[in-house]
Order: sequence, then structure tokens, then C-alpha cells
Amino acid sequence: MQYRRLTACCRCARSRHKARADTARGTMRTVVSCGRLIFAALAIHATLASAELWGYVDDGGIAHFATHRVDERYQLFFRGPTSLDAPDTRAPAPRGSLEQTALYRRVIDHPNLRRFAWLIERNAKSHSLDPALVKAVIAVESAFEPDAVSAKGALGLMQIIPATAARYGLAEQRNRTIAQQLLDPPTNVRIGVRYLRDLLDLFGDDLGLALAAYNAGEESVRQSGNRIPPFPETREYVALVRQFQALYRPPDATSPSVSHPHLELRSTRDSRPPNLRTP
Repeated sequence: MQYRRLTACCRCARSRHKARADTARGTMRTVVSCGRLIFAALAIHATLASAELWGYVDDGGIAHFATHRVDERYQLFFRGPTSLDAPDTRAPAPRGSLEQTALYRRVIDHPNLRRFAWLIERNAKSHSLDPALVKAVIAVESAFEPDAVSAKGALGLMQIIPATAARYGLAEQRNRTIAQQLLDPPTNVRIGVRYLRDLLDLFGDDLGLALAAYNAGEESVRQSGNRIPPFPETREYVALVRQFQALYRPPDATSPSVSHPHLELRSTRDSRPPNLRTP
């Protein structure tokens, strides 16, 4: 079966599309999305005591997600506690019969996840980070596409902007710009993991604040009184990364106390094209 990109529901009125951007030094794929959420932001409110992921796979092989049941096609995929302002939430990942569903395989068995697993593990361990966290950030930021470029100029797997890369010593080369170097997965993940580690150190290992800063900037978190800023995109981003971090954790790192019902995928006549969309 040919792999198709995961998509999710996004409350963004701006149009989203992909285009090819030819440059003098090469061709980069430009991904225009709601902010930097190429994987797509889910509508998760800060007041929720628990979070759910609902989803289905359409006839085109595309996985769709939402945090509520949008219509009868959506089945409960994942449930776990989520509090945006808590230091860290370790919601368990689904196992058992759920592993046999097409939707689960699209989350866990992305071909580029397997391709870059060694790179993620090596960098995460060298900076004392949970590899599942790095995988989750990459999933949300770029959908595991190493050549992803956002409308705001963030690049690569972890969507690093050139100014951030320069802070970590990346400089223009004779034949390669900083932007082009950031499309190199080892360079991108190395800088992204270092940046994430520094944000955790800056905010006292508070994962929510570190993720908020990764999305909205350190200054936004400080101006919000060292709390997650009240930006819908940022709050959705934090909750979404946490949920996917839980999904990527190995079974022995999760608690068995939360149930994960089997997701029965229904066939549908909905054959919408494989791009990001509002349901």
C-alpha cells in the first residue's frame, strides 16, 4: 500500500497549499500552512481535563484527525489526560488491537520515521531528551518531510529558522546558504534538539513552556508570565505534541490505567484530495 500523508482538522481560515519554489541554488518545496503546523493543529482547548484524538482513513488512504467527533466517520483513536499548564503529561499510547488499524500504522510506521529513527535517537540521547518527544515535534512541525519549508521561512524536519540556526553556529558556506543546510536532516535535527534542550533548561524542565517557546518564541512565554501564551495555535501545538509524544513512547514507558478502544475504520465515499483541509 502506498503511504499517504497524515492530515488533521485545523481551525484556520487561511488557505493552505503546496508549491514548488525554484531558487538560484536549487529547488525547495514550500509548504504553506497555518503557522508552522504542517502536520496540522488540532482544536484542543486549555480547559480540557482530558484530551482525545478521533480519526479515520478515507478512500484515498489519507488519515484525518480531530479532537472531537466531527461526524460519523470519526472513531475514537486515543484518549489520555492533558493539562496544558502541567509540567508534563504522560498519557499512555494505544496498543493491542489498535495496532492492526490503518490509522495507527500511519502514525507509527511512517517510512521517514523509520528512515530517521537512528538520527533522532542519537541526538535525543546525547541531550538527555525523550526520543518520543523529538519524534512528536517532527511529526507536528513537518510531517517527517525533510524538505518542508513554511511560509514563515522555517525549514526541514524540525522547522528551524535561519536566525535560530545562526545562534547555534551554523554559518553560510561558499556554495550553500544556511537555509539550504537546514534541509539536511542531520544538521536540522542536531540544531532542533539542542534548541529544545535549551528551552527545557531555560524554563525549568517545564515541557509545556518549552514547547510553547518552540512554537511562539521565548519572549512570548516570558510576556505571558512564564505561562503558555493565550494564542490558539500555540495552545493547540503544545497539546498535540504531548499527545503524539505519548503515542511514540514504548509500551513499558506508559501507564496501563487509561483505556484505548479499538478503532474500527469505516469505508467512505469521501475522496477528497490529499491536502490539509478543514472538515
